[in-house]
Amino acid sequence: MNVFPNLLASSSLPTWIDPVVIAVYLIGITAFGIWIGYRRNTSSQQYFLANKSLGWFTVGAAVFTSNISTLHLVGLAADGARKGMVIGNFEWMACFTLMTLALVFAPFYINSGVSTLPEFMERRYCPQARTFLAVIGLLGALLIHIGISLFAAAKVFYSFLGVPMEYTIIVLSLFTVTYTVLGGLRAVVMTENIQVCLLLGGATLVTVLGIMALPSAGVHDMATLKAAAAPGQLNMLQPIIDGKGHLNEYSWLSVLLGYPILGIWYWCADQTHVQRVLGAKSLKDAQNGALFAGFLKITPVFLMVLPGVIGYVLWQKGVIALDKDPATGDWDYNTMLPSLIKHLIPVGLKGLLAASMAAALMSCMAAALNSCATLISLDIVKRARPDTSDRRTVVIGRIATGVIMVLAMLWSTQGKQFSTIFEAINKIPMTFAPAVTTVFVLGLLWKRGTKQAAMATLYIGSLIGIIYFVADLPSIGKMFLAADQVQKDFSGLVSDPQVGLGVPFMLVGPLLVVFCVAIYVITSLMTPPMPAEEVAKVCWDHPLAFLKGPVTGASDPRMVTLILFAVVGVLYVWLH
Repeated sequence: MNVFPNLLASSSLPTWIDPVVIAVYLIGITAFGIWIGYRRNTSSQQYFLANKSLGWFTVGAAVFTSNISTLHLVGLAADGARKGMVIGNFEWMACFTLMTLALVFAPFYINSGVSTLPEFMERRYCPQARTFLAVIGLLGALLIHIGISLFAAAKVFYSFLGVPMEYTIIVLSLFTVTYTVLGGLRAVVMTENIQVCLLLGGATLVTVLGIMALPSAGVHDMATLKAAAAPGQLNMLQPIIDGKGHLNEYSWLSVLLGYPILGIWYWCADQTHVQRVLGAKSLKDAQNGALFAGFLKITPVFLMVLPGVIGYVLWQKGVIALDKDPATGDWDYNTMLPSLIKHLIPVGLKGLLAASMAAALMSCMAAALNSCATLISLDIVKRARPDTSDRRTVVIGRIATGVIMVLAMLWSTQGKQFSTIFEAINKIPMTFAPAVTTVFVLGLLWKRGTKQAAMATLYIGSLIGIIYFVADLPSIGKMFLAADQVQKDFSGLVSDPQVGLGVPFMLVGPLLVVFCVAIYVITSLMTPPMPAEEVAKVCWDHPLAFLKGPVTGASDPRMVTLILFAVVGVLYVWLH
C-alpha cells in the first residue's frame, strides 16, 4: 500500500513572489510589534516584564519560540540526517526540564516578585552570585542565542535564495532590534504568538512535501523507509556501546544523565527563557505556560528532525543533491534543509518558508536582546546607581539592546569557525552549566546550602569546565599528538574514541556535576548556616514539598504535568 503519495506539483509563479512574501512579513511583524508594545512613557515593569500581564498561552508560545531558531531548523535536520532520530532527545528531554521549571522553580520565582534570575540568586545567596549569573546570561545570549543563530540563518538564506550573508545579517537584525527596542517584552512575546504558528507551519510544509517525495525514491511505506534509512536512524534510544566498541555519543545513558544538566541551566536558570515566565499574570499562568511550551517541544522531533531522516533517504536515492564542505571535502549535512527546500518547495511557498525561518530567528534574537537589556538595566546599572529613575532605566535598556545587537552581528561573522554548530551550542554551555545547575537545584532543595558554597562551586566548577572545553578542542589536541595519530575526524583529547579518552561531552557533564556537588556540600558543612528565616523564603521545606496541597482540577499544573509526562513516555515507547 502506498502511504506516501507523490502529490508534488510544479509552480508557474514568478520568482519575484518569494522576496515580496519575505518583505511583507518583515514589515508587517515589525509594525505589529511596535504597535502592540510601544508606550512613550512606559515603566520598567511594563518594558521588561510586560507589566506581569501574560497568560499561559502567550507564555508558552514565547518560551518555545525563544528557543527554536533557524539554527535549530538547520541543525536538527542536519543531525537528523547524520545521527538520526536520536538527536530528538534534546527536544523531548526538554519537556521534563520544563516540568521542573513549572513545579520546582516557578513558585519561588513568581512569589518572590523578582524581575531577573540573578536577583533571585542574590536573595538566596549573595550579591556576588547575582553578578556571576548576570555575566553568564549576557555571554550566553550574545554568543549563542543571537550570534550563532544569526550566522546559521544567513547561511540558509544564501543557500536557497542567493541572498548574500551580510545582507541577511543586517536586514534581519535591523527589523528585530527595531520592535524589540521600542516595544519591550510585550512586543516580543506578542509577535512570538504569531511567529510560533508560522514556524510550525513552515516546518510542517517541509515535512509533508518531503514525505510526498518519498515515492519517487521507491519508498511507499514505513517498512521500506526503515530499510532505506541508516541502521538505527529511526530509533530515539541508542545503546551505550556502539558497533565499534566505543561509548555511544548519544546513548540513552548519555541523554538520561547529561541532558538534565544542560536543560536545567537552559530552561530553569537562563534569563532569556525564564523571563517570559516572570512576566506571567499569575503563578498558575506561569506554570501552565511552561508546561504548554513542553507540549510544543514534542513537535520538533517530527517537524525538524524527521525531515533530516527523510532528506537522507532522498539523497541516498539520488532524488536531491547534498553539497560538500569545500574545506574538508566531506558531505556538508548542514545543507540538508536548504537542499530539501531548494528541490521540494515551489515558488511562493519558498518565500513563506523563508518567512517562517526568519520568524524563528527573530523570535530567538528578540528574546535574547530583551533579556540582555533587563540584565544590564536591573542587575548592573540599577544596582550600581539605585537612584536611577524608572524612565532612565528603560532608556538604558533600549540603548543596551542596540549595543548587544551590534556586538552579536560582529560575532555572527565568526560562525564559520565552527564545524558542527548544533553540537557547539550544546558543548559550550557544558563549561558552566554543571556549576550553575548545582547551585540552583541544591539552593532550592537544601536549606543548609551557604553563600560560600555557592561561590566556590560557581568559580571552581566553571574553571574546571573551561579547562575541559579547551583541552577537548581538536586544535589543542593536535598540538600534543603526532601527525600519524590524528585522524581526519579527530574530535578532541577527551571525546575522541581512537586516541582520546573516548568520553562523550554528554557524559562529561555528570562527572563535572559530581565534582560540583561535592564542593557545594563540603563547603556548606564547613561554613556557618545562613539565617533560617531568610532561606525559608527561597527554599522548599523538603524536596517533594511542591506536590503538597489539594488538586484544583484538570488545569492544576500538577495534573497538566502528569498528562505531559504520560504523552512523552508513550512516544518514547513507540519510537524505541
